[in-house]
Amino acid sequence: MTTEILQPDDAGLSRAREILRDGGLVAFPTETVYGLGGDAANDHAVARIFDAKGRPRFNPLIAHVASLDAARKLARFDHRAERIANAFWPGPLTLVLPLAEGARLSPLVTAGLDTVAIRVPAHPVARALLTEFGAALAAPSANPSGRVSPTRAEHVLSGLSGRIAAVIDGGPCKVGVESTILGLYGPRPVLLRPGGLPVEAIEDLLGTRLDNMAAAERPNAPGQLSSHYAPRARVRLNVRSPEPGEFWLGFGPEAAGAELNLSPAADLVEAAANLFHYLREADARISPDATIAVSPIPDQGLGRAINDRLRRAAAPRPGAG
Repeated sequence: MTTEILQPDDAGLSRAREILRDGGLVAFPTETVYGLGGDAANDHAVARIFDAKGRPRFNPLIAHVASLDAARKLARFDHRAERIANAFWPGPLTLVLPLAEGARLSPLVTAGLDTVAIRVPAHPVARALLTEFGAALAAPSANPSGRVSPTRAEHVLSGLSGRIAAVIDGGPCKVGVESTILGLYGPRPVLLRPGGLPVEAIEDLLGTRLDNMAAAERPNAPGQLSSHYAPRARVRLNVRSPEPGEFWLGFGPEAAGAELNLSPAADLVEAAANLFHYLREADARISPDATIAVSPIPDQGLGRAINDRLRRAAAPRPGAG
């Protein structure tokens, strides 16, 4: 794949919209760092983000939208969230809020959780792209996982050239560090990550100190519990031949008889895109005391992320005896 370099003009934005609507990935500038954007409602596009970055787990992604009105379609805003959003959006602040019912988001964006990370960026190119696209873009930083975040288009190309469809060259980012992440999903506001918006500004507006979960391995951050992403039914892993009565969630051509197959072609991107949907569907089709038997998944590339989620789904449940 050749990565196109697009200019932030009408022609470039139109080409970016075309790529995104086809499920491709486009890096674009924000005021903080360059983001790697994909259609937040498209499972395959979001799975490609993890694949392009080499991201080791399905950590929740930030959904970028053009306006507060667009954000309200994805998340539930209480009075605190409304005050914060009106004060600091557009800007370098991400809010983690309860997911709105019927939100058009791939469950890979939220990692299957009932909260969503969302922000309205201030960069004019990001805002123009989001307006042109007309929907949310999932967009982590546009760099290989674990590498330094990019603040120029050439940084993006040095890490992701050939792995993504395009980058919009909007010049250097002004803020240069990622957005501050504020959790407003419980009774107390929680700082999940310091960033481009000073914490003091948030505390001054709310009139209270923030609980700080950013420095303690974020034990309440999404995806950290050992038992997580769990359906009602039990989950049994690495099953090549299911027991009678088990629901077989297969992978690859050797699982041709499975009730559902994450990817008949053994494509890990396709499997990642289908994972949460198929776990939910399997759970809905069997009784809570039944078992979902899952085929072995290669533990490489996106397979590591899939296996991480499956191990959590299969872990002993709290209170189970």
